[in-house]
Amino acid sequence: MEGTQRAHIVIPGDLLQEIDALVGPRGRSAFLLETARQEVQRRKLLRFLESEQPAWRAEDHPELAGGAAAWVGQLRKHSERRRAAGKRRSARKRK
Repeated sequence: MEGTQRAHIVIPGDLLQEIDALVGPRGRSAFLLETARQEVQRRKLLRFLESEQPAWRAEDHPELAGGAAAWVGQLRKHSERRRAAGKRRSARKRK
């Protein structure tokens, strides 16, 4: 389903008054959309967390084949090299 569609929903009057007090009558749709999206995401996450499905598979992350510590070490070396190269460049500019 693409695009925007109208949906008729029934909301108790007291709840509608509370929503209007928070966001005003012209902010109802945006508020309800945002709230619905958050709830959909929350329920999807709960469903995933309750499932037996793994969060990730080793074959999807070959960079971790040597272990997470080794991978982090490589990232740090790369970062330190970039930082040192940046310092050399800025020292040359000051001369």
